[in-house]
Amino acid sequence: MRVLPKRRRIAPDAALLREAELRAEKVVSILRMFVALGLMVVFFLAVGEPPEEIADFLRKQWIFAVLSMFSYLLLGALTLWLARSGRFRRWMVWPVVTLDCLFMLVNAWVGLENVSMPGALTFLLPPTWLVPLVLAFAVLRFNPYLQAYCVALVVGGLGYLSFVTEVTITPDIASRVQHLVAVPPNIVRLAMILLAGVVLVVAAAALRGLLHRALIETEKRLLLTRYLPARLAERMQTEDLDDLRQGKRQDMAVMFIDIRGFTSWAEGRDPAEVGAFVTEYRIRVQRAARQTHGMVDKFIGDGAMLVFDGAEAPKRALQCAMQLSAEMQEWSMLRHAEGRPDVHVGIGLHWGEVFSGVVGDEDRLEYTALGDTVNTASRLEQMTKTNDMEIIVSAAVLEATNLPMSEREEWVTLDPEPLRGRSQPLALFGRPRGALAQV
Repeated sequence: MRVLPKRRRIAPDAALLREAELRAEKVVSILRMFVALGLMVVFFLAVGEPPEEIADFLRKQWIFAVLSMFSYLLLGALTLWLARSGRFRRWMVWPVVTLDCLFMLVNAWVGLENVSMPGALTFLLPPTWLVPLVLAFAVLRFNPYLQAYCVALVVGGLGYLSFVTEVTITPDIASRVQHLVAVPPNIVRLAMILLAGVVLVVAAAALRGLLHRALIETEKRLLLTRYLPARLAERMQTEDLDDLRQGKRQDMAVMFIDIRGFTSWAEGRDPAEVGAFVTEYRIRVQRAARQTHGMVDKFIGDGAMLVFDGAEAPKRALQCAMQLSAEMQEWSMLRHAEGRPDVHVGIGLHWGEVFSGVVGDEDRLEYTALGDTVNTASRLEQMTKTNDMEIIVSAAVLEATNLPMSEREEWVTLDPEPLRGRSQPLALFGRPRGALAQV
């Protein structure tokens, strides 16, 4: 058996979120650089010559502010390079967010130390107005745990700075505070609010885009469930459509089931009655396939083709055939009690190699399984008519299921019979029909 090599897959929701996170990191990196450059421009335009009495400590603070903004610019450039080169890993977002928070907290701490202000005046410092910006960056990551960590770090850091010292306002500190509420620092604060607003606009656009893509993906999945078997639609959530289109050779159990005498029974009957009958029949077939982890490949009028792959596929297929037999007998008894005709079916089952895959485009997809195994299973179902059997299986099925000898004795050994397209007769086993009449 030749199977194409498997690649690691993730669910579409996780893939979509991961892609959004990587795209968000690129956006945050660009915004981080934009913020650093914007603050530099506003800083040099808004800050004029300081008063002589506070010039010394303000110059030190300005030098530190410029260096920290330049460092922030480098951080943005580094994370952008990592994201674009594919080297950025999901765990890296945690130290990066920590650096975002520390950029604001360290600037605030240095401002307090340089001006010799008590911690109670922390919120007068322009760096604290970066809080909305830092929180907005975290919003773009679509991670509530990361957002909570960011909030805890910011609140904890500012809380420590605010309450670490006693409030003692001296005339010297008052003069310095007066400068912190002058026009230039207020311009810087306004710029920070503006930048935070820009980041939130970008965050809102990103969230809207993610929602739009999620809706599109949901619509695609709904289309898949309309045209493909349910189990295959589930597989397509973790596998690429292109891979499924390429198809693969694999061993499968293939089953055909058909209602006996359906054509003559349906002739002249009310279409509504025929439709209700077929619906009940298909519900039972789908239920048996679902419970044995099989897949209804297609319904063809009153017939159906089922396929089984994966672990213990022959055993599950045989269980499905036996369950369908029991389902039809129970259904017949219910109909018989209501004075309606009984139901009999013919089931053919074979195990072997098939070529399976998906054909069509995303607007109309169809799953197909092709090969000698499929043709043989179809002919075994047809042979149930001439052999007066309800189920006919090939010896390959019973051998693959490792059926105990006691259970094999329940099967009737049929005369080996040549099938069209085969040079050698095929060993077959059957289970007789029940005593109930046909439809």
